[in-house]
Amino acid sequence: MVKKLIKKEYKTGKNKESKNKESENLSHSLEDYLEAIFIINIDKKVVRVKELAEFLKVKTPSVVDAVSKLEKKGLVNHEKYGYLSLSKEGNDIAKNIYNKHGYIYEFLNGFLGVDNASSEEDACGIEHHISKQTLEKLIKLMDFIKNNPEIYLEFLEKYNQYINNKKNKHI
Repeated sequence: MVKKLIKKEYKTGKNKESKNKESENLSHSLEDYLEAIFIINIDKKVVRVKELAEFLKVKTPSVVDAVSKLEKKGLVNHEKYGYLSLSKEGNDIAKNIYNKHGYIYEFLNGFLGVDNASSEEDACGIEHHISKQTLEKLIKLMDFIKNNPEIYLEFLEKYNQYINNKKNKHI
């Protein structure tokens, strides 16, 4: 699925120490749950446990366990047998994860020309490991390219020549 970015700039959280610390304490799996709730909430007003399980392709008890952990951290609100919603802090963390994913996807797919499925899968893995510094440099590179399309076209032409040259096949 192609994601649209919610905000133009990635928030580094420099003035939000508690949010930064809280997001560092989340497992990759819990980050995926937050992001999934955020994504489902974009299209629907409410999120149910069953929808989250279907979206993530996991069983309902796994969702209940993850939601319980997120609720204890103050990131998710859950009415028993009811709806899920993100707290303000949960929403901020989820939005950053979502945007990070979007930037990485855009770089892989739009800049490097990686196919949609691979870009989506790789972005989902990389989003959990990329440093702020690397992400900020990646965003600046994409902005530079967007503002200098002639350089990108020249790069793309030379890059395609390079990757199509059988001498340069490393894998």
